[in-house]
Amino acid sequence: MTVRGEDALTANLTGGLARLARAHDGAGPVTVLKDTRVTVVRAGDVVVKAHPPGTDEAALTARLRTAARLPGVLLAPLAEWIEQVEGRLVTVWPAGEPVDPDDPDGAPWEAAAGLLARLHAVPVDGLGLPPAGGPARLARAVAQLDGLSTTAAEVIREAFRSLPPEAADTGPGAGRLTHGDWHLGQLVRHQGEWLLIDVDDLGAGTPAWDLARPGAWFATGFLAPDLWLRFLTAYLLAGGTAVPQGDPWRELDVPARALTVQLAATAVAAARTEDRPLDDVEEALVSSCGRIISTALPQ
Repeated sequence: MTVRGEDALTANLTGGLARLARAHDGAGPVTVLKDTRVTVVRAGDVVVKAHPPGTDEAALTARLRTAARLPGVLLAPLAEWIEQVEGRLVTVWPAGEPVDPDDPDGAPWEAAAGLLARLHAVPVDGLGLPPAGGPARLARAVAQLDGLSTTAAEVIREAFRSLPPEAADTGPGAGRLTHGDWHLGQLVRHQGEWLLIDVDDLGAGTPAWDLARPGAWFATGFLAPDLWLRFLTAYLLAGGTAVPQGDPWRELDVPARALTVQLAATAVAAARTEDRPLDDVEEALVSSCGRIISTALPQ
């Protein structure tokens, strides 16, 4: 059978990534860990990542260099140079043990909070980094709903329009190093220590965005209050400066609203692609967007 079109492109890409992993001493079976906007392949102790089409090479180079210079905080790449496979920019990393997504109680909340506090303490001057990717991710998620005329899509768009201007600000960051897309999936244990991974959105930004996803899950009822308190308390005890001690929601409110809109938009777009109805969690995210609209402050 002849493989054509997108199937052939995918096969060529994953095959090229597998060969690159082998060239970096990746032994054992090849596994495709992810194949969405990014493609991630693992062979033994080596992980190779093809970044999204259109990725800025200079920005990725600066992000890769920063990861290599922050041992104990960010997982360091196996190579500080960028490869190319099938026209995609590719980076090479050591494999790590991910967090178990089915055991939130056992997740390393305290370790994650400490890593973020240390990351946020790093000035971005001299690193040559672009703005952190949080606001741009929000805009991309909402853009996925273009042409969709369902009630859920309109509620999400209205919630997006209700956000203050800073929620969509992709201009120069606020002078602190920010992950840009932090959640528990961006954490691995490597050689006995937990480290942050995925530098695609690393940059100068507002650190509260890195706390916004767990904050949004807590606000919508999907993250237990005790887990949120564990995470927030550990962050503050580690010297984290993204939020004040007395009133964290003064800084978290806008980013948490923005992340709720982003998560809802991504969920609705996925349901459309998969031609299925929204599940209970996705319906709840859309409902949260309705509450964002009703409580929006005048701009």
